[in-house]
Amino acid sequence: MKKHLTAIILIIILLIFSVFITINARYSRVSNVITPAKIEIKENREIKTICIQGIETFSLEPDEKFVKRYGKKYKLSPKDIISLGYLAQEHSQKLLLNKRVKVKYIKGRQKSCNPATVRVNGIDYSELLINSGYGIKNKKIRNKKQFKQNLKKARKLNLVILNHHSGKYHTLDCPYGAVAHDRVILPFKQLPKDAKPCKFCHNSEQINNRKIGKRKNENKNNIPQIIPPKLTYTDGNIRMFFTDYTTKQKPDNNCNSTVCKELTGFIEHTYKTLDIAIYGYDNVPAITDALNRAKERGVNIRFVYDQSLPVEKTYYKDNDIITKLASESKSDITNSPTTANMIMHNKFIVSDDSKVFTGSLNLSGSGLSDFDVNNVVIINSTEIAEVYKKEFEQMLNGNFHKSKRSYRDKMKYIAGNNEVEIYFSPQDNAVQRITELINNSENYVYVPTFLLTHRKISDALIDAKRRGIDVRMIIDANGASTSHTKIKELRESGILLKTEIFAGKLHAKSIIIDDKYIITGSMNFSYSGSDKNDENTLIIKNTGLALSYKNFFLYLWTKIPNTYLKRNANPESFESVGSCNDGVDNNFNGKIDSEEESCQKKN
Repeated sequence: MKKHLTAIILIIILLIFSVFITINARYSRVSNVITPAKIEIKENREIKTICIQGIETFSLEPDEKFVKRYGKKYKLSPKDIISLGYLAQEHSQKLLLNKRVKVKYIKGRQKSCNPATVRVNGIDYSELLINSGYGIKNKKIRNKKQFKQNLKKARKLNLVILNHHSGKYHTLDCPYGAVAHDRVILPFKQLPKDAKPCKFCHNSEQINNRKIGKRKNENKNNIPQIIPPKLTYTDGNIRMFFTDYTTKQKPDNNCNSTVCKELTGFIEHTYKTLDIAIYGYDNVPAITDALNRAKERGVNIRFVYDQSLPVEKTYYKDNDIITKLASESKSDITNSPTTANMIMHNKFIVSDDSKVFTGSLNLSGSGLSDFDVNNVVIINSTEIAEVYKKEFEQMLNGNFHKSKRSYRDKMKYIAGNNEVEIYFSPQDNAVQRITELINNSENYVYVPTFLLTHRKISDALIDAKRRGIDVRMIIDANGASTSHTKIKELRESGILLKTEIFAGKLHAKSIIIDDKYIITGSMNFSYSGSDKNDENTLIIKNTGLALSYKNFFLYLWTKIPNTYLKRNANPESFESVGSCNDGVDNNFNGKIDSEEESCQKKN
C-alpha cells in the first residue's frame, strides 16, 4: 500500500512539474525589435525570429508593394511612409524590448522567420499596434484619428539618411543614401554639425538654409537624441554613477559633470583621513581646490600612484600637486626590469575610514568631464573601507604588484541591501570568480568594456552563448585594435559585439549579469589586469543596480549602428563622432585631428 501511495505522489509531483514547465515554456523575452512586425525572442536559450501574423505595419524599409498600395490609398508620399515607420519602430521598442511575452506559433514558416502571434502584458501585440495607428489589418487603418496625429508628428521629423562612413547626409529618396552600407535614418535636427549634404540630392537653397537657420531644440553635441536612462542609482549604502560620453565631444577641466561634483563633495565631506590610490592625476582645478581645503582643515592626505621609468614617460603629469599636499606618498617606481611593464592602475579613494569612492574613473579632464564612459561606485561601509585601507597601506609600504599578499579570509561583505565581493589584483584571482558568474548565467551577459584579451573570460562568454544566453558586448574602438584582442572569435561564435563610435573612450571595465550582478572596477579584462597590475574589482549583487546598468548599456547599444556588429570603427576618423575635432590623440599615434589622414576631408 505504501509503495502504491509513494508512486501516486511521485506521479502527481511529475505532473505538476510538467505543467509548470509547459506554462513557463510559453513565455519568451524579446531581445531585439527588427521591425514593428518582426522581432527576435529568446526561447529555451535559443534566439528565434518571429513574424507577427495578421497585421501589416509601417517600417523604416517598406517594400514597393506596401508603398504603392498605402501611398495611393491614404495619400502618403514615400517619405511619409518611412517617417511613420520611424515612429512605429520607436513605439514597438518601448512596448517589447526586453519584455516577457507569450508566443503562439502558427503552422508554416516563412523564409526568414517563424509566424506567430504575440501577447505582451496579457494583450495581443497586433491589437496594440492597430490601436496605436501604426498597424494595418485587412488593408485598413482602424484607428484613423490616432493615425492622423501620427502623420502630423511624422512630417515634422524631416528625416534624412546619414552615411556614417562618408559623413554625408541624403534625402530619403536619394540613391546614394540608399546604397550606403552603414546608413542610419534620423531627424534632420539630430545631424552632427560636421555632416555635409550630398550634392546630388540637396540643392543650394537647402544647404544655405541649414547653414543660416537654427534648428529647434538643436542638439549641440551632435548625437541622435535617444532619451537616456537615469545616470545615477542609489540603494542605501551604495550609489552608482554612469558618464554619458555620447553627449560630450571635447574634454575639459571645468568640473561641470555630475561625477566631478560628486567627487568634490566626497572630498569636502572628509574630516580626518583621505587615502588616494590612483593611476595618476591630471589637474582639474575644482578637485585641486577641494584637496587644498581638506588639507587646511586638518585632513591627513596619503597618496599612492603610478610612475614610469624614465619619469618623463609617466602618463599623468600632475601627481606632484597631490604629493605636496600628502603627509605620505609612494609611487610604484622601481629599477627592476621584471616590474617595468606593471602599473599601479587602481582608482579608489577612502574617506574617514568609512566611505570608498571607486570604479573605472581616472582623475583627469577626460574622465571628470564625461568625455569618457565610466561607472563610479560610492560605498558607505566601515568594513569595506577597512578592506580598501589595508590594501592601500600595502602599497604605501612599498609592496606593489606581485609583492602584495592576500590578507583576508573572506571576499564577500554586506553593505545594506547589497552583497559586495572585493578582489585585488594580482593576488586575489578575480578572473576565476568572473568566469564562474558567467558560467552560471541564466538569461543574459552584457559587457561594456574598454578591451577583452583574457582567454578565460572570452571562452566563458563563448560557452554562455552556446548555452543560449543572450551575450552582447560593446568594446572601445581603440580596445578593439589592441594586440591579442578576442573580437574575431567572439563574433564568429555568434556573440553580438559592437565597437563604439564616439570621440571619447568606453573606459568601463564591467559586466552585467541576469538583473543580479554588476562586475566593475579598475581591472581591464586582460592578463596584465589580472596577473600583473595593481587593480580592484567589485562584484555587486543588487537587482536595482543591475537593472540600472543594463538600461544604460542598452542606451549605448541603441546609439551605435548595427554596421559595427560586423566591423570596427576607426577611433580617430569621421565615423567616430567628434573625434576629428576634439583636440585629442584618440588612437595614440602622435597625430591629432586634421593631422590624421582619416580626418582629412576628401574632395
